[in-house]
Amino acid sequence: MNSKPVTSLDTSGNCYHCGGDLLPDSFYQADLAGSSRSFCCAGCMAIAQTIHGQGLESFYARRIPLGGKPENISGVSDQVPDHLLAYDDPVLLDRFTRASINPGDLETTLRLEKIRCAACVWLNEQHLRRLPGVQDVQINYVTQRATVRFNPQLVHLSGLLHAVEQIGYAAWPFEPSEAADISKRERRQLLMRLGVAMLGMMQVMMYAWPTYTGAEDLLAEHALLLGWTSWALTVPVVFYSAGPMFLAAWHSIRLFSKTKTLGMDVPVTLAIALAFLAGTISLVAGIGQSYFDSITMFVAFLLGARYVELLARQDAQGGAEALAKQLPATCDRLEDYPNTDQSKSIPVVRCVPGDVLRIAPGEIIPVDGILLAGDSSLDESLLSGESRPIAKKIGDHLYAGSHNIVSPILMRVQAVGQGTRIAGIASLLDKALQAKPQVVGLAEKWAGYFVVFLMTAAALTAVTWFYLDANRAWEVAVAVLVASCPCALSLATPAAMAAAQGAVTKLGLLVVRGHVMETLAKATDLVLDKTGTLTTGRPELQDIIHIREDYSREKVLAIAMAMELGQKHPLAVAIIEAGQAESITPALLADECIGELGRGLRSGDFRLGSRQWLDLTDHQLSKEQQQAYQQSSLVYLSDKKGLIAIFALLDTPREGAQDFIRAAQQRGIKVHLLSGDDPQTVAWWAKYFGIQDYLGGALPEDKYRFSQELQSQGKTIWAVGDGVNDAPFLAQADVSVAVGSGAPLAQAGADAVLTAESLKPLMQALALADKTQLIMKQNLIWAFVYNIVAIPVAMMGWVNPWIAGIGMSLSSLAVTLNAWRLRKSD
Repeated sequence: MNSKPVTSLDTSGNCYHCGGDLLPDSFYQADLAGSSRSFCCAGCMAIAQTIHGQGLESFYARRIPLGGKPENISGVSDQVPDHLLAYDDPVLLDRFTRASINPGDLETTLRLEKIRCAACVWLNEQHLRRLPGVQDVQINYVTQRATVRFNPQLVHLSGLLHAVEQIGYAAWPFEPSEAADISKRERRQLLMRLGVAMLGMMQVMMYAWPTYTGAEDLLAEHALLLGWTSWALTVPVVFYSAGPMFLAAWHSIRLFSKTKTLGMDVPVTLAIALAFLAGTISLVAGIGQSYFDSITMFVAFLLGARYVELLARQDAQGGAEALAKQLPATCDRLEDYPNTDQSKSIPVVRCVPGDVLRIAPGEIIPVDGILLAGDSSLDESLLSGESRPIAKKIGDHLYAGSHNIVSPILMRVQAVGQGTRIAGIASLLDKALQAKPQVVGLAEKWAGYFVVFLMTAAALTAVTWFYLDANRAWEVAVAVLVASCPCALSLATPAAMAAAQGAVTKLGLLVVRGHVMETLAKATDLVLDKTGTLTTGRPELQDIIHIREDYSREKVLAIAMAMELGQKHPLAVAIIEAGQAESITPALLADECIGELGRGLRSGDFRLGSRQWLDLTDHQLSKEQQQAYQQSSLVYLSDKKGLIAIFALLDTPREGAQDFIRAAQQRGIKVHLLSGDDPQTVAWWAKYFGIQDYLGGALPEDKYRFSQELQSQGKTIWAVGDGVNDAPFLAQADVSVAVGSGAPLAQAGADAVLTAESLKPLMQALALADKTQLIMKQNLIWAFVYNIVAIPVAMMGWVNPWIAGIGMSLSSLAVTLNAWRLRKSD
């Protein structure tokens, strides 16, 4: 560590950067500004060193006390505090933002705190969208993360964070490598509050026992002692265990004029406050009943249900965060490359674009970058589902999370933090629940109305009972508020969607838009591409036939290679690889090569593509050739004189394709095969897969129009394509899946991205979609029936508040556990 003299020692017991607890046997220390600072992990230490190294000590100068968050927002000024301004520094800004699809805009993912319900989500979204320069805001209730697209010229990252603080919440830039620690801290905090509530409940129930049993020998002074002891034990349960609920309820009430809705914490905290106030008055006056046993039991059971919900929500986040856990905490950076090969071990969070890192065999790539020196093979299965090692040569892209297998390599850092591919995958996952399915939005809307109805019902009940039996008015009103809390209704659909998303992510299907699972269950027609979808997308050149007399095999292959350079379509890659294997140099073309999406390529008089596009419909293969190449994809090369040659490329079926098609057909979904390949080839593959409806030589606009025609007949279209030239028909379909991996697929307009090599996850997702719909309906029916029964029973005064609290908690718990069953689906 730094050898500068230490003038003071930090003994606070908390991490200097994040405020987390320090374990006695595991913490880091560094000298910063003459003081020894302690940190919970290497990441926090590295960020603090970076902030001090950039001269941004003001980040800590006026910060909130360690471990604290801005709880009281009254009097919060419009001026951004110094502790947030550090995030505008270019070093930290590069780490916590990424380029948007709109030129000039940036995109960031923020980790939100204190999000309790749909009203919280709505408020944060609307508040941020009003800021000048904010282009779009999407908040995922399940992961409690916000994706914000903004213009950095009009609004700064610090301004976004401060805006969230102004309305009583807290936001921090999200980094995948810190997700596990944040989740652990969130569980620990809730568990501590739950523990206090459980201990308080047990103690208060023990002191209330003589009252329940009607002990005749209980002296008045002893009863008074037991009462005040129960009160003292209830205070920490109300103010500590239920404290966050009161804060959330206060913000919801204060902002009701803007949101026009109340959060679910409002009736909960109102019930607790009324019961505690009534119990305290009864204890002081010496008349009536105290409700301390009901209060502690209610809070304990409610927090227990919320803890289970938290576990389910964090489990659903899986996916990219599981990848992030694989990333190393430190790496070897070459300090003066290429002048020397001396390296220094540094925390990964201190890497910046341009650094050169050494990756030894067996190590995990810590950041995204370019291979500078050395040849090796990398296991990218964590990212793409590709189980086979991928050979890498100088100039190839390396991605964080890949496993270096063979030999040591040098890489130059290109992206860190939210700019990495892992963070991009996390961003895709976050989008899954942002566009809410219709049933989710409907449930959240009615949950908000239900809170207002519940408050009105409780008030009318209290007034009615005041005239019937004034002594029981408070008790019955509290029971109504507690028994019919809308927690179960609010959780019914989001919990199921979160569990389903987590399940399909583990299978290898990244859900990008929230309507996927809902629409899959309604699909009537499945429209499939062939190359790269039903086949592996790694064809090999089988033969070159019908070569014109004035051309040689080498010359035609050289021309085709030159035209295909830079193309990513599987057939193009196969032609280039075949030429390289034969040591053929691409031809020098006189004219620029121009591609037409889904059709082919042209360069001057040369055209390379399908037979239909080249207008060679009169050309037919002989019967022998048809037999030999019926399984092959045919690519035609021509000029103004006509056909020059035909390239026959042989592909292989993708694993799980036949089972997937059979499962769809058995479910009553009509399967269509549309491909740009030669009609004869498409017919062979259609017969191979058992597909009755197929079309060869289909251009992108043909696929688009085909989907439109089916939709005009009231059909629900499920499209599956490789994402390379299928963007139009993927975007047109009701639900679409791009097969493969990488950012281009996410931009192809698909609703989900299949990263696995097999199509089996699509078959599993289809079954899971049905099960998800069933569980959502079960949850909604249960929540509805429970409230229909609970409200009248509570209004009649037939249940005590503590019994109502148990019923409400068990109702929420039942909904969460029912949804959690989707986690184990396969």
